[in-house]
Amino acid sequence: MTQLQARGVVRAYGPTPALRGVTLDVAEGEIVAVTGPSGCGKSTLLHCLAGILRPDAGEVTWRGHRIDTWSEAARSRLRRTEFGVLFQFGQLVAELTAAENVALPLLLAGTGRREARTAALTWLERFGVADLADLRPGEMSGGQQQRCATARALVTEPWVLFADEPTGALDTLTGEQVLTQLVRLAREQRTAVVLVTHEPRIAAYADREIVLRDGLVDHTGLGLDVPLAGGAR
Repeated sequence: MTQLQARGVVRAYGPTPALRGVTLDVAEGEIVAVTGPSGCGKSTLLHCLAGILRPDAGEVTWRGHRIDTWSEAARSRLRRTEFGVLFQFGQLVAELTAAENVALPLLLAGTGRREARTAALTWLERFGVADLADLRPGEMSGGQQQRCATARALVTEPWVLFADEPTGALDTLTGEQVLTQLVRLAREQRTAVVLVTHEPRIAAYADREIVLRDGLVDHTGLGLDVPLAGGAR
């Protein structure tokens, strides 16, 4: 069942167009890879879908509600409850421990401190970094930080996870370990994933690939906006 839709989404930065009318559907539990060359609009599309940016034209709909018309406060609440966002460099809060970083979305949503910490420790355990719970980001490796950031993105058990080049700052082995864990856990809780990447080996984890070129979906080549060969599991 389709949960998230973009219809004719347009976005520009001053006179420079980033998206020129993108249409996209994302179903419950589906993993969609958005690929394309640098500067094609991948991250801008993800930010519009997640409600971080408002499109200049077109519509973004979540379960029948046009979130592009919502206030910034309403869209922020949506990202705290229904959506999860994972960025390339994790963007953990430097002053907080791993457990505090992972618990943060729950605390912002009103969960009690004890319950939030318990959930944070559970998710850190799922990603194999529970022993880092009381360390701050500066005391962790890049791979450890990204595991913590992934746990933070999933701790609210979101309906959609938006992952923007989540393995781009990691070595090949660590990146694939993080992505394998992310995909497995997303499958378990039926979370849809919109994954932005420029790497074919990462896109291969998706059910479907959509290629952007010059701010538009490219339908001209092989493997564009069609199911991949079974998806990686």
